[in-house]
Amino acid sequence: MNAKPTRRFPWIVYAVVLFTILAVALAPAGSVVVCGWIANMHGCKVDEGSVHPCMIGGHDYGQLLYTLGVLGWLMLVTLPGGVFAFIIWLIILVLHRANWRKRFGAGVPPPIPQPPSLA
Repeated sequence: MNAKPTRRFPWIVYAVVLFTILAVALAPAGSVVVCGWIANMHGCKVDEGSVHPCMIGGHDYGQLLYTLGVLGWLMLVTLPGGVFAFIIWLIILVLHRANWRKRFGAGVPPPIPQPPSLA
């Protein structure tokens, strides 16, 4: 009657952490995409050299678009950091999963006991 307790592996926690790593690593790329999309939609010029006026709805968003565009340079830090964090995440996942399988089994039912002999 000493059956091992059945527990589920915490995949959701690992998925949330992976999503966070990806979101932080790719955020600068997202800012550049948003900047380019807004600038193209409104016919504005955006470059890294200086701020250009961009009138949208009567307001000048040139500084905001410039900032969003220049944030793309942050990818020089976030992409390698994201790769490093992903490797650490993967190592922890593999080690945790292997330890979990040893402790709680791999979902394999226990062997069927032999029936008692009648003789």
